[in-house]
Amino acid sequence: MDINEAFYIGYITKTRGLKGEMQLFFEFEDYKDLDFDVVFLEVNKKLVPYFVDSIKIHNNSTAYLNLEDIDHVDKAQPLLKKKAYLPKDKMPERDPDDFRYSDLIGYLVVDENEGELGEIVDVRELPQQFMATVDFEGAELMFPLNTDLIRGIDPEEEVIVVELPEGLVDVYRG
Repeated sequence: MDINEAFYIGYITKTRGLKGEMQLFFEFEDYKDLDFDVVFLEVNKKLVPYFVDSIKIHNNSTAYLNLEDIDHVDKAQPLLKKKAYLPKDKMPERDPDDFRYSDLIGYLVVDENEGELGEIVDVRELPQQFMATVDFEGAELMFPLNTDLIRGIDPEEEVIVVELPEGLVDVYRG
């Protein structure tokens, strides 16, 4: 399978026990909706299929999984830190009205006072709020995603209009 035919779900973090059980850390938001019969691990820039014997999904974005033919910790060891993918046809359907801040990645940020700032490259959830990271003149400009700062979102044009606090953009200028 080609990497363009798959989507990233997370990576193998550690082994557990001696029978080859591994922990998978999810970086995919809807991990509880995923269907696991086969998982693809990136080995030497190629996706290698592994059939899932069993998987126990937990609430903390992790799962413990046993893969076919990986029946000892020594066989699991080389798979640590490998990225995990599923075929695109296993991507869970989302309601079109189910908007998430992470959907803003790739959007152009336009500040009402400063003009175009750049593209959102990351959205992180912090305890109090979501933070957007913008590639601004080679620096990472960060600002909170909240209704006080957001003036409008255009999903067609993939543009978000904000009014950032005075002086915030100047902090990131070189």
